[in-house]
Amino acid sequence: MSSLDLYTFPSLSRTLPLVAPISSLPAFPPTSFSSPTRFSLRNLPLSITNPGLTQYRRDVSRRISRHTSGEFVGKDDSEEEEFQEDVEEVENSDSGDDDEHFDDESFAIDVEALEKEAKDAVREYSISLSRELKIEDETNIPTETRGKQKRNRSTTRNIPDHLLPRVAIVGRPNVGKSALFNRLVGGNKAIVVDEPGVTRDRLYGRSFWGDYEFMAVDTGGVLTISKSQTGVMEELAITTTIGMEGIPLACREAAVARMPSMIERQAIAAMEESSVIIFVVDGQAGLTAADVEIADWLRKNYSNKSIFLAVNKCESPRKGLMQASEFWSLGFSPLPISAVSGTGTGELLDLVCSGLEKISGPKNIDDEENYVPAIAIVGRPNVGKSSILNALVGEDRTIVSPVSGTTRDAIDTEFTGPDGQKFLLIDTAGIRRRATVASSGSTTEALSVNRAFHAIRRSDVVALVIEAMACVTEQDYRIAERIEREGKGCLIVVNKWDTIPNKNQQTATYYEQDVREKLRTLNWAPVVYSTAVAGYSVEKIIVAASMVEKERARRLGTSILNQVVQEAIAFKSPPKTRGGKRGRVYYCTQPAIRPPTFVFFVNDAKLFPETYRRYMEKQLRSNAGFPGTPIRLLWRSRRKMEKDYGRLATTKTQAHLVPRDRKLTIAT
Repeated sequence: MSSLDLYTFPSLSRTLPLVAPISSLPAFPPTSFSSPTRFSLRNLPLSITNPGLTQYRRDVSRRISRHTSGEFVGKDDSEEEEFQEDVEEVENSDSGDDDEHFDDESFAIDVEALEKEAKDAVREYSISLSRELKIEDETNIPTETRGKQKRNRSTTRNIPDHLLPRVAIVGRPNVGKSALFNRLVGGNKAIVVDEPGVTRDRLYGRSFWGDYEFMAVDTGGVLTISKSQTGVMEELAITTTIGMEGIPLACREAAVARMPSMIERQAIAAMEESSVIIFVVDGQAGLTAADVEIADWLRKNYSNKSIFLAVNKCESPRKGLMQASEFWSLGFSPLPISAVSGTGTGELLDLVCSGLEKISGPKNIDDEENYVPAIAIVGRPNVGKSSILNALVGEDRTIVSPVSGTTRDAIDTEFTGPDGQKFLLIDTAGIRRRATVASSGSTTEALSVNRAFHAIRRSDVVALVIEAMACVTEQDYRIAERIEREGKGCLIVVNKWDTIPNKNQQTATYYEQDVREKLRTLNWAPVVYSTAVAGYSVEKIIVAASMVEKERARRLGTSILNQVVQEAIAFKSPPKTRGGKRGRVYYCTQPAIRPPTFVFFVNDAKLFPETYRRYMEKQLRSNAGFPGTPIRLLWRSRRKMEKDYGRLATTKTQAHLVPRDRKLTIAT
């Protein structure tokens, strides 16, 4: 290469004007119809330049002119040697590795083929990551007391949850309400363990039967006033020691005393909003005094609703009729069923649907326009997750208590923001350390943690709640790692902000610096401060979550994306190996959103170390944004492209990237 073949590098400016994409650059007509015309950015008049580098090249060019005109004759040898070194430096920066240059220049890239391969790469990565996380969960979570059930699926209707009729499932503890709920909605949504008092909050799920669609509501076991304080604790399996070390004994006992009334209020709220009530009793245990009291209570307060008596745990059809016969005294027609095996549930659903009205779904539904983002509220126990949910929806949707592990199921609640945007809020159980959960021996807590991780997986945005006084703990860091691996948008909610003493204008700034230093995995997540009990700044959580969801669904134009990538490469080239090889980027595209995923087509992915990949991610964030969401960078080697597609030339619109250092070439 001649030393006179000088060209201008792309800009090294850190402030890239994204309003001037590559597609707006002028195109030149092809000289031949058989082969595409290549043009390089070095031939284009770019307004974005590096002043220092440009001045340096002008000085070298001026000295070349002086050298050819003989002005150096008679000058010192040191000046002549300095001139030769400058020329060699420019030549080396232009030429690079000659062998790779000629080999890469003949490598034609089909845009359509690359876009297809990018989508395939994202699909393979997602499947692999999902399988890895699933295996990790299954090895640490105990098996429930029932097998998997086939999940019911909707047909063509898509009716919002708040328009569907409700069917409440009530009864005393440990009669199989949650098992029946899972049978109706399909799957293992509710925790089912052979111990009483597992369910406490209302749990909603969509159910389909024929042409009917409704929302089934699981409730906690209804206790009666005949129970003593000791009996209540045994019935609900409540402990006043585990996870409550920092709470005074008087507060523990008061919280335990209020628990039955809280569970009962949740059940009453479910029955108030339902048009059909399923009263579940235990056929194996027989008729009890609690069943009689609940039946009298239902007849007295809800005589205007359709009430059906389901005698559960009747596994044998013949014995089931005998087991159900003693429940005629309750004043309802008993129907023997088995929630585990499904015996009799079809007849029960026929009766339930007879008391429901058909709801016709809206027509011409656009899935993207009607997309409802889900926000999972996760964190350690007793950091205020349920308080945040109640403050957002404006009602006691979930039970709030100092008793550790009050929330067990993942509670879904629909919510409409101030701007009319709909969200699905998911309250989850507190996530303790895996070793702590295993040492406690509680199957219920282990399944609750599994539900919390599943809530993260099915959410779009995760609100990681930390306690202000405790700041970031090791468990918070582990939860943050899980959120990042799942690829979910995230915001950090610092709850109980009122407990920080002597706050001033700089307190929040220093606190945020400390949070970001300890949660480096989520250094891109916004931080929100709130006091959920007093309702302070809880609305900022929804505002931040809405912003994160929009960034998570944002797609960057290919021309702008490649322009950002080229500027990053110009500012810092990939490092060379000991053998003199250097990584080269041919093309970059964004094939997926939620989270934003970018695929880089390079000569060899092994030539891009992890440090350079983090640098490229940092450059994408600084130039293109994406706050509040993780971004994924996948690297595809040229050998893979050659194996899949070959080196056949195409007459279609193609984009070529001549892998000279810092130069982008497009063929049309």
